[in-house]
This record gives sequence, C-alpha cells and structure tokens, in this order.
Amino acid sequence: MSGEEYVTLSSGARFPVIGLGTYAPLHGEDEIIVAVRAAVRAGYRHIDCAAIYRNEQAVGHALKELIVEGVVKREDLFVVSKLWNTCHRADLVLPSLKKTLEDLGLEYLDLYLIHWPMAYKEGGELCPQDENGKTLFSDVDYVDTWKALEDCQDMGLTKHIGLSNFNSKQIQRLSDSARIQPVAMQVEVNCHNSNTKLIEFCKSKNIVVIAFAPLGTPSMDHQHVKLLDEPVLKEIAAKYKKTAAQVALRFLIQSGITAVPKSVTPSRIEENIQRPVGSTGSLRQVLPGRREDPDPQQQGSANRTSGCQEGHLTRTAKVDQSDVNK
Repeated sequence: MSGEEYVTLSSGARFPVIGLGTYAPLHGEDEIIVAVRAAVRAGYRHIDCAAIYRNEQAVGHALKELIVEGVVKREDLFVVSKLWNTCHRADLVLPSLKKTLEDLGLEYLDLYLIHWPMAYKEGGELCPQDENGKTLFSDVDYVDTWKALEDCQDMGLTKHIGLSNFNSKQIQRLSDSARIQPVAMQVEVNCHNSNTKLIEFCKSKNIVVIAFAPLGTPSMDHQHVKLLDEPVLKEIAAKYKKTAAQVALRFLIQSGITAVPKSVTPSRIEENIQRPVGSTGSLRQVLPGRREDPDPQQQGSANRTSGCQEGHLTRTAKVDQSDVNK
C-alpha cells in the first residue's frame, strides 16, 4: 500500500479509510482465509465482518496466522463486526458478541455495529419466516439494544460501537437517549447511490460513514450501466493508468467517506488499496439520473424487509423521504 490513510473517530482513534469486506456467500472458508491473508499483507488494517456472514471463524483463522507469523500486531488491526437481527434483545447482545469474539479468536473488537435497526423473532432461524414466507419480527426497540452495546463497551469487549443501515430519524432518536454516541454508520454508498443527505447528517453528528457496496450494487446492474463501466469513471482511470475500481474508491475517500470493498481475488484486493493520483471531481457527472436515495435502507417500516434467500441476504427498502436528495 502506498501510504496508509486514516480518518479520526470521535474518540480520537484512527480508523483506516479502506477495509476488506468479508461478505462472500458464494465462497468457502479457504477462499476467505486467502483473501484476509492477502489483504493484510497488502496493507489492509480494517477488516469488516458480521455474524450473519457465517465466516468469522475463517477470518479469525487467517488473522491468527498473520499475528503468529509477525505480519501484523493485533493492536494495529481495526476489526469490525455486527450484531444480527435475532439478537437485539438485551440479554442476547453480550452472548452474541462473545460468540463473535470466540469465532474471530479475539479478546475485543474495535467496532461493534447494530447490523439493522429492526429485530427478528428470537430463538430460531437467523431469518425467521412464517408459513407464507413473511419475515417474523420482534418488538425489541433498537434503543434498548443500544444500551446493551454500551454495556459491552464498558466491559472492554469492544472499543467502539456504531450503527448500520439506519436512517437519519432512527439515528437521531437513538442519539437522543444514548449514554455513548455512535462513532460510525455503515450504509450503501457509491457513485450510483450517493446517499448525500444521510452522509451530511452523519457528519453533523461526528459519525464516520462506512460505505458498503462502494463499487456498485450487483442487484441494480440490470437497471442501468454497471458502475465500473461508467464512461466518466473509465476515462479518469485511463488518464491516470488506474482501474475503474480504484477511481471509484478514491472518489468516496475524497468525499470524506471510508469504504469496505469486498473481493476474494488477491490481485483485486491489492489494487483496491492502492492510491490513484489526481482528482476524481468529474465523477460528479455520473450521479445525475442515477439512484439518489441517500437513505436506501429505510428501517422500522411495515414496507421494509431484510431477509435471507438461498443463503444470501436480500434487501428491499422504502426510502425515508426526509433524507431524499433535493
């Protein structure tokens, strides 16, 4: 990596701007181990995990090898994981975090996120459904879940706590009663999905935004030009002799956003953390006419679902209109 880059969290801690996303439902444990090893050797220090990805043991195996080999020290890593929807009830938060720590082989996390604001029915499947295939929800309030995360931070099991897929109203409601404020919020952001209003809101709260799907959303590719095929992006990439992915990531970083691109291909993993030179300002031309929903993961709505099909997470959303770009 040509120089590590960081942003500063509200706690004063340094947070790497590029991390490795480990959501890879089509890939086995051996491929995850190879990916994590390649990432850390390439300079990644931010590893993004989640209980629902069902591969934290593989991530932990790779991290243990790298630490034992002296490639990296634990204190130089920034490991993130997420609380799944079936574990929002206060008495389930600590056991869920401890299971994640056990799987990762770590004594603490650097950041623990509530993966989604809605809670699922506890005690059964990870994605519980009724006989008609409808998601079974729980009535647990994410404000109560947050209190349990605060306790986990007090115990030293995670250094920071944050959110994922919340909208601005939900963040504000949680913030109003929080004893410990969230330091980060993960949400989809890329050149096709700018999320500008939500990002501005997070910045006003001193909350660092972490972009997932920073290189585009595969499920949206049929609706418009694939992100990495955008002419403006390819033109800038050719000018600086970089890849379209590198330029798309640089665009986010220059906008003050961190990102967790996912890949299991070592060459792409290494490319994604290399710095392109110059400005990507003309990528603003990509945005008009594309998805401008700054809050695509609207939660807590009767119209909102987050379920699992064939082992993959599927996400549909009703946008919070107060967050839509003007």
